[in-house]
Amino acid sequence: MVAGRRGKDVLQQLAEEIDGAFSLCDIAQRSDVVALSTAARESLGGVDIAVNATGWGLLRSFLDTTVEDIDTMTAIQLRGPFVFFQEMVRAMTGGGSIIQISSVVATIMANDHAIYMGTKAATDHIIRIVAHEFGDRGIRANSISPGLTSTPMASGFMDAAACFLPHFPLGRIGSADDIAAAAVFLASDECFMTGENLQVNGGFHLRRNPSREEMAAYGLNFSSMPK
Repeated sequence: MVAGRRGKDVLQQLAEEIDGAFSLCDIAQRSDVVALSTAARESLGGVDIAVNATGWGLLRSFLDTTVEDIDTMTAIQLRGPFVFFQEMVRAMTGGGSIIQISSVVATIMANDHAIYMGTKAATDHIIRIVAHEFGDRGIRANSISPGLTSTPMASGFMDAAACFLPHFPLGRIGSADDIAAAAVFLASDECFMTGENLQVNGGFHLRRNPSREEMAAYGLNFSSMPK
């Protein structure tokens, strides 16, 4: 079962490729999440693996972050995931694996990213709660924390890759395949792990994000990048 808030044709195509099903779902809308869970139970008989990969890459200074920004980000990255975890637990009748795509900035600092960072960190803690409360049902719950990763949401940062590279001990920017490989492991029956946050970011979490001064040396303004 694949889901997203838009792009019905793309979702349908992917579902056909994997011989699965699809559902339109805006994670900020509880009714959509409940409908997704219901559709999974009706079409698949239940849920074994659930991955939440929603996010909003807002860049806004701390003092300029509005109440509307806070409400929107919370709906997408905290309230919505909370409801998603609830519904997936209800649909997991024989155990399963819940995977939250978090971010390295839930742990390390970044400029102009406060509400994004705060909601990701909060959701990581909710994952630990799910792991604690439902382990006796055979349900595992873990987070994956990428760093800068080559994805459409991060496209505005790719021109700054050279500025970020010194902060990656493994010497390269992450890829979607890196994150997918970690998710496959967490979803597998061989994974004896729950309540953890895997730092799948080439060691970026050991160092830091570039400073404003370092960004400026590359002619970049972090807060003016595409939102």
